Amino acid sequence: MGEIVVQISNLKKEFDGTVAVAGISFAVERGETVGILGPNGAGKTSTIQMLLGLLSPTSGTVSIFGQDLDSKRVQILKRCNFSSAYINLPYNLKVWENLLIFAELYQVKEPRKKAAELLEMFEIAHLKDKITGQLSSGEATRVNLCKALLNDPELLLLDEPTASLDPDIADKVRKLLRQIQREKRITLINTSHNMKDVQEVCDRILFLYKGKILAEGTPDEILHRFEETSLEEVFIRIARSGDLLSQEAK
Repeated sequence: MGEIVVQISNLKKEFDGTVAVAGISFAVERGETVGILGPNGAGKTSTIQMLLGLLSPTSGTVSIFGQDLDSKRVQILKRCNFSSAYINLPYNLKVWENLLIFAELYQVKEPRKKAAELLEMFEIAHLKDKITGQLSSGEATRVNLCKALLNDPELLLLDEPTASLDPDIADKVRKLLRQIQREKRITLINTSHNMKDVQEVCDRILFLYKGKILAEGTPDEILHRFEETSLEEVFIRIARSGDLLSQEAK
């Protein structure tokens, strides 16, 4: 086993007596890409928010870079970043203004150069002077990804990284993320409903159902276990009959 970057132990989150995350445990190695999948309400978002320190666990622990997240959150998050297709950057600023502000917050060296390189890499350099609130959903998704890579994070958390992208751009973004992840040995945790994203980008998958890890393994191992030909078919089975599958998994 390589260096452990993320260590989750018996993580649980309740909201007014409703269990969102039911005592899950897993580890992620440096340079590994892990997909967290599951139907709506499975606990994916709550897990990501606890990894970012935005939610406090009801019980259990989160360790990142060998440090306790609760006591070392500021130091840890300097080495991380996050992108979500559902979180908007300040809408009244130009694209380049948004990126420069975040670059300053992240203390990026040569912020203008770094922002320009990322805009070019994601093929949106022509949008740098556009007001962020006027971007299409797909354009905003790519600007968010640029923001998330400004500080060359060691740990990158992505929520639906190809949402709103057409098939051609989504394919380019998947390949680009995989290339960057491999070159820089970024540890990447990805939540997505796009099974093509997962199959092409992720080394390992965690399927959540009602706050529990129902299945874990490489994409091929998951397909073999459930005797299906695509991850989409596995996803549908878990979403529709998770309680039955939970019994089978015991």
